[in-house]
Amino acid sequence: MSERQLSEFADKHAWQIPFDTSPRHLAGPGDARHVTHGLAAAGWTRTSDPLSPRMVMTSPDHRYSLRFTPESGYISAWWHLTSEPFGAEPYWYAAFGELVPAEVLAAVTDALVIPPPAAQPDPWRTLNEAGWARDDSGVARSTDGMCTIEHRPVSELHDTPEWHIETHETNFHELGGRRIWHAHFHQNVSAHLVNAFVTALTGAAPLQRGMHEPTAHYRAVQEPSPLSPQQVVDAHTDRLKAITAHVRAARRRQTKPAPAPVHTRTAQPAARR
Repeated sequence: MSERQLSEFADKHAWQIPFDTSPRHLAGPGDARHVTHGLAAAGWTRTSDPLSPRMVMTSPDHRYSLRFTPESGYISAWWHLTSEPFGAEPYWYAAFGELVPAEVLAAVTDALVIPPPAAQPDPWRTLNEAGWARDDSGVARSTDGMCTIEHRPVSELHDTPEWHIETHETNFHELGGRRIWHAHFHQNVSAHLVNAFVTALTGAAPLQRGMHEPTAHYRAVQEPSPLSPQQVVDAHTDRLKAITAHVRAARRRQTKPAPAPVHTRTAQPAARR
């Protein structure tokens, strides 16, 4: 991360009056630099044409990449996160629509660049703790009914199992209406990455959006935030520092030389006189 990049982020947010915006699934995309700055802090670099609106960021080991394709249209996903096969780890991908909150997507990329937990979490448990009820078909719904999460099995429409998240319009006659945004995770995506998305999406704390910044839907509730613009900037900077520290510590552990073996001297028999 360069000082200029951080300064440009600060310049934008220092002059925006922050508004607490909830629920999170209706908060709107926010600032995409929550995602890209986090990856840059972990050592990822832009490998696409700097003058193109299409962006590709690649991890230092070239195993992971994030593509941003705003020309893909309203229906298609704008963000694609992929992993190349490596050793016993298979290929996987995740895709996110235009209006997925950047902070929620950043929770996934943050979880990707730091060491995974010792035990894999259960996204269903996270949903239960957040109060998202599951219906008879196994679909979890937000309290307003506008966001659904399901683990789709193999079917005629789906070649592989996948986690599918969708926010959509509702009316008095039906639960599902026009799609607002969607996200899905391939079956090989680690559970801790899915859980990072679910945890960030279902969090009770509001997201900050600037005055007049578009949300994903008119039913999003906005109130003046107790946070100052500078506090919003400081929180972003502190997060980037934490990511860098985690990544550097992990690299030190990987490159730390193994301790030298201890050689014990074998007792020699006493010389005969």
